[in-house]
Amino acid sequence: MRTLTTIILFCFYVFAAMTVGAFLWRAGLGAGAGVAATFGSLGLFFAGHGLVSGRLARVALTREVEQVREAHRLLADALESTQGALTELARAIETGALSSNEALSDEVRMLETLIQQMSHSIDARLSAPAPAAVDSHEGRRHQQSNALLSTIHDALSENRVDLYLQPVVSLPQRRTIFYESFTRLRDSTDRVMMPAEYLSAAEGEGLVPAIDNLLLFRCAQIVRRLAKQDRKVGVFCNVALTSLGDETFFPQFLDFLSENRDLNQALIFELGQATFDARGAIEARNMARLADLGFRFSLDKVQTLDLDFADLQRSDVKFIKVAADLLIEQLLDLDGAAPTPAMRDIRAADFAALTRRYGVELIAEKVESERQIVDILELDVAMGQGHLFGEPRAIKEAVLAETDPPADFLRSTLRSAEQRRRFG
Repeated sequence: MRTLTTIILFCFYVFAAMTVGAFLWRAGLGAGAGVAATFGSLGLFFAGHGLVSGRLARVALTREVEQVREAHRLLADALESTQGALTELARAIETGALSSNEALSDEVRMLETLIQQMSHSIDARLSAPAPAAVDSHEGRRHQQSNALLSTIHDALSENRVDLYLQPVVSLPQRRTIFYESFTRLRDSTDRVMMPAEYLSAAEGEGLVPAIDNLLLFRCAQIVRRLAKQDRKVGVFCNVALTSLGDETFFPQFLDFLSENRDLNQALIFELGQATFDARGAIEARNMARLADLGFRFSLDKVQTLDLDFADLQRSDVKFIKVAADLLIEQLLDLDGAAPTPAMRDIRAADFAALTRRYGVELIAEKVESERQIVDILELDVAMGQGHLFGEPRAIKEAVLAETDPPADFLRSTLRSAEQRRRFG
């Protein structure tokens, strides 16, 4: 465009100069005067063009310099703003790390109070004189009971409490979507004690809430660890009815969960069906308070499919676990009968869809064989758990150490339990 403009101007200058020369020649001044006037006019036009072009070029250059300076100023301001933002980010990260440490310290302090619920009756029973008839059945039973209580007491006070996890998988993909957590105690020889060995004695001495505290603490830390690895996997955490109804334990349990409400989609509290059916007004109210925080519930050890689904929905029960054999027996081996007497129009193949209608997901547990999988998939069950998919395994010692409360955590718990038993 600039070249075209220059050519047009050049033609105009030539035409104007020739016009001036022709005018002088026609005025009678002669051809020489006309030619001289033509070239003189061209010189004047080109000189004027040069001056104007130079002026315009200087103005344009000045404008560009100003634009560059303005760009430099904007860049400097942006760099300064970025530096400020980086400084703020560094300060926020540092503050966040400190806050996280402080939050964890607060959790530990809270749990030190939580687990202060246990040992007076244990010490009293251990220090009480044995019955006179040591060789009698009662005497032997007393000694065995005291020995078991001593083992439980030592396992808790010395933090020989392990966390086991078993996968819950999606079907048919078999991708792990949840874990169920289990607590195991170890005796002084590191022999693993199954819950059947110690739960009845622990319940009798009020130790179950303390065990539930440890399980909750560790489950919360495991969930946070999985979240850091970008693994959105939930954990079923067993809780006893005595823990839900304990007037000392539950308020502090609720406080801990209130401060960890961000875990409400990752932690699912699990009760047995018999425990759920035996809940009273206090336990039901406390379950509702947990539900208000967004936490969900699961039932395991289901013995019958004739369930009150409306009650499950009101109680925020979102999962039910039924043994694979029981599912097959009560759904596939019915010879056309209704799976639940209360709903005779429901066919066996529609049972899983029925539970989902109430917001409850059906999980087949205790899956042991591939043949069971075929039947379970026929029933449209979307999740499974059992040794076929993975046995409960203890988490690694390094990971377990990260979830351990401080060494004096359990000792203070045992001392507090003694005070509670003494004055309660």
